[in-house]
Amino acid sequence: IQQHQEIHVVMGNEACDLDSTVSALALAYFLAQTSPAPKAAFVPVLNIPRADFALRTETTFLLRDRGIPTTSLIFRDEIDLGGLHHAGLLSLTLVDHHVLPCADAALEEAVVEVLDHRPLERDRSPPCQVTVEPVGSCATLVTERILQGPPGVLDRTTAALLHGTILLDCINLSPAAGKVTPRDVACVSLLEERFPELPARDAVFGALQAAKFDVTGLTTEQMLRKDLKVLSNDEVVVPISGIFEDLETFLLRPGLLQDLEAFCQGRGYAGLVAMTVSFNEHHEPTRKLAVYSRQEPLRGTLCRALEEATTPSLLLQPLPSPWPCVAAYAQGNAMAARKKVLPILRAAL
Repeated sequence: IQQHQEIHVVMGNEACDLDSTVSALALAYFLAQTSPAPKAAFVPVLNIPRADFALRTETTFLLRDRGIPTTSLIFRDEIDLGGLHHAGLLSLTLVDHHVLPCADAALEEAVVEVLDHRPLERDRSPPCQVTVEPVGSCATLVTERILQGPPGVLDRTTAALLHGTILLDCINLSPAAGKVTPRDVACVSLLEERFPELPARDAVFGALQAAKFDVTGLTTEQMLRKDLKVLSNDEVVVPISGIFEDLETFLLRPGLLQDLEAFCQGRGYAGLVAMTVSFNEHHEPTRKLAVYSRQEPLRGTLCRALEEATTPSLLLQPLPSPWPCVAAYAQGNAMAARKKVLPILRAAL
């Protein structure tokens, strides 16, 4: 700010999963390498506080594996985006999301580009450049963008990060998981063609999946924070946590109810939705979800919205819950991942 230097931030969503992280790193690197007369500094920002990074186990694993030190990363609590914007120095590219949370609404006018793979929830007027395509991984869109650029920009490290991310997001390109598209497959093949020394797909996917589902030693609060997205309206804030263990096991954690209450009270949440997923040996998903709130009307509203949803229908079957303030369900439509459930809950709020 003191040097009046323009800062172009590339930032993923606030769950800051592997896709958001790698998409931000790779696209910022590409922009820094290819932009004419670098009047701006290109800065990838990981959209969580640094203290939360250890919970993103698949991301810490892949970056460590590729020799990228955590000290070279910049986290949300280490850069004053509001101050930069106020000084007229911020340009913002959003990857892996296209709607900023309410707390960041002031930054909307700094957004110059969007790259996302979710259904478009709001239009942006030019000159903002919008690429929203229904692919399995946002890293696929970043890979396509880099491959269309000048030859020689893509290096081995970036290729390995993109390759691993697409494989993890698309469940090893398995059609049974319902996430992969032909464009994801094409990008993985192109990366392997350019860099034949990339490790085998099964090995990459197996190691990343194991790291992602490793919740050993995590407290309930850490599990809820590990993969968290937040929805809000004028009155209530409700987070949706991806949980990496079976729902029945999670609901029977010692002290769970007190932990849920403390988590929500401490952060001003009116309730919480937990979504679990597990995969069998054929990469077919099983999904379950739970709705927690001490406020019966809110819990009822969220449950009804999920039960009655038609786009898509979740085909929910009630499961026994040990707590009256927690509703639990098996999700018959296992293809409906969290990004399909978020708009249902957002509309309900």
